[in-house]
Amino acid sequence: MWAASCLASCCAACACEACRTAVGSIGRRSARIAYCGLFALSLFASWALREVAAPLLQSIPWINHFHKTPDREWFETDAVLRVSLGNFLFFTILAVIMAGIKDQKDPRDKIHHGGWMAKIFCWAVIVFLMFFVPNGVVSFYESISKFGSGLFLLVQVVLLLDFVHGWNENWVAKDEQFWYMALLVVSVVCYIATASFSGLLFHWFTPSGHDCGLNMFFIVFTLILVFAFAIVALHPKINGSLLPASVIGLYCTYLCYSGLSSEPRDYECNGLHNHSKAVSTGSLTLGLLTTVLSVVYSAVRAGSSATVLSPPDSPRGTDKPLLPFSKADEQEDKKDVPRPVTYSYSFFHLIFSLASMYSAMLLTGWSTSVGESGKLVDVGWPSVWVRIATQWATAGLFIWSLVAPILFPDREF
Repeated sequence: MWAASCLASCCAACACEACRTAVGSIGRRSARIAYCGLFALSLFASWALREVAAPLLQSIPWINHFHKTPDREWFETDAVLRVSLGNFLFFTILAVIMAGIKDQKDPRDKIHHGGWMAKIFCWAVIVFLMFFVPNGVVSFYESISKFGSGLFLLVQVVLLLDFVHGWNENWVAKDEQFWYMALLVVSVVCYIATASFSGLLFHWFTPSGHDCGLNMFFIVFTLILVFAFAIVALHPKINGSLLPASVIGLYCTYLCYSGLSSEPRDYECNGLHNHSKAVSTGSLTLGLLTTVLSVVYSAVRAGSSATVLSPPDSPRGTDKPLLPFSKADEQEDKKDVPRPVTYSYSFFHLIFSLASMYSAMLLTGWSTSVGESGKLVDVGWPSVWVRIATQWATAGLFIWSLVAPILFPDREF
């Protein structure tokens, strides 16, 4: 018994030391990856609590103070929102602290890149304290999360536009026949994929024998947008390229599919419902993993990108990779010469704050407990309209990115 106790103590000590060493080894080059890991951990905690914490929350008097106990789905949603609120506050506090950092000699630079044991502890404490706040605070956060999630989706759209235009300019700047042919091939492939995808949408979401006028409108309007992108891009005054138009057209088609597939499983025009009623743990895990990767990439890309999203006085990191790992950068960090930061720390954390809201809406079906939304990720009519609104915003921003330089030639976009 004594030997077993000693062995357990040694194992615990070794585990703590290993964690401390791993956290302490996080340096400047891997700080952004560490924030991604912390954010992914928060999503996993939200998902896990959604599945198992309902009975516990029902027994907490300051949460379940209703005359009639709500359904289990209410407590599942409440658990996700409370973890999301803690995550939101953590990253928002960091965004406020990091505001105005210009160079790496600022003392706050060390807070951003170091002190990971303290930051993880603070994150855990903040999330834990959220289970003591009144239901009214959580309800208010739920309301503003819908707007914050919409803003985060707009961030994703602007990032995509920035990426596509940069991709096109990079290949055109090479001024070689091979790259012009590559532009044409990629554009043709995107249009073929869009046409094929659209055919599948008609097959899946407009089944015969049912009145599916709304789905028909969404699909047809998407095709109209695809043609409009090509016409505007090839207009003589625009002098654009088919590559951005084809990629954005394919993305809008995907958004249409994403919206239609989020329709309630009992909706007669959702042709996928016959294959989706029996949702396995594996498919839920895959869906959540895809969501995590998408949200984390968008947050990191937005925080590091030199796009129109960045504040005017923020550093521009165009020539820097997203997550640099070169030893030269590490050696330069050791010099005494103040070096400007390569991205806005405050904006970086702000994007994670918005991503916290967005992920909470995904996990709760945009806070609707109708039908099977409590058991599926991102299902329900709010999810449908959010996707469709995002598609329309994408179309408007893309067309604006083409015509704005013509309408305002003296301004930089």
